[in-house]
Amino acid sequence: MTAIPAPVPAAPAAIRARRRALTRRVLFRAAVGAVVLWSVAPFLWQLSTSFQRDRDLSSVTPHWLPIPGTLEHYRAVFTDYEFSKYLVNSVIVTVTATAIGLVLAALATYALARLPVPGKGVVLAVVLGLSMFPQISIVVPLYLVLNALGLLDTYMGLSSSYVGLALPLMIFVLYAHFRSLPTQLDEAAAIDGAGLLRTLRSVILPLALPGIAAAGMLGFITNWNEFMLALAFTSSPEHQTVPVGIAGFQSQYFVPWGDMAAASVVVTLPLVLIVMLFQRRIVAGITSGAVKE
Repeated sequence: MTAIPAPVPAAPAAIRARRRALTRRVLFRAAVGAVVLWSVAPFLWQLSTSFQRDRDLSSVTPHWLPIPGTLEHYRAVFTDYEFSKYLVNSVIVTVTATAIGLVLAALATYALARLPVPGKGVVLAVVLGLSMFPQISIVVPLYLVLNALGLLDTYMGLSSSYVGLALPLMIFVLYAHFRSLPTQLDEAAAIDGAGLLRTLRSVILPLALPGIAAAGMLGFITNWNEFMLALAFTSSPEHQTVPVGIAGFQSQYFVPWGDMAAASVVVTLPLVLIVMLFQRRIVAGITSGAVKE
């Protein structure tokens, strides 16, 4: 009968390597979990606050869970305030600004990424610099311009301001994606007799849809959440957006935390759902130009 050889024990170095790899994985997952918790915690707290009674919100000891819960704050948002009007205003202004911004960003990015434009490096540096400007530094100049044009407290005035706010971000996202497309596409379109606009519309844009989707989503979120310009350039509920409307919930002697939390959840939840549904397209659009083909 043949004897079965005993298993050879693993080398100490291999065991230590496996332990180090396991430790790194555990630490990495713990770090990711901490970042996710830190990012999601404010929204979860707002969600919990929106279902709590006013007596629980005013108590000294915080209630982490809405037990017992109430839907009174959600009812108050749509009955005691003009919240539906603020929502409509935000949709009109944000969609208009995002659509115009995408058109301008596509034209500008095509010129910078695909055409022999002199000084394009300077232009890109200026665009990047504009994206870093604090909003407070442009409020007064924009206010004076809109006042001179008679566009204060109008959809057009606020939308045009939002176009300038999101345009550098859109160009920055689209530039790398446009640069990653082969130049042979432009040459083939030129041989077929297509002009620059026809090449952009029929050749480049269909291939750049992931990047356009990502730029449009980021621009939409930026404009949807903007507060300072909307507060400075609008003065009536007929044109004020959601962030300004929520800030106007509070009175001189009382801050309706539950109503404000419910309104915040109503505004934030659609954005969260949209990002979750299109997160792959957004990530693909942002990273597709990372490596030039």
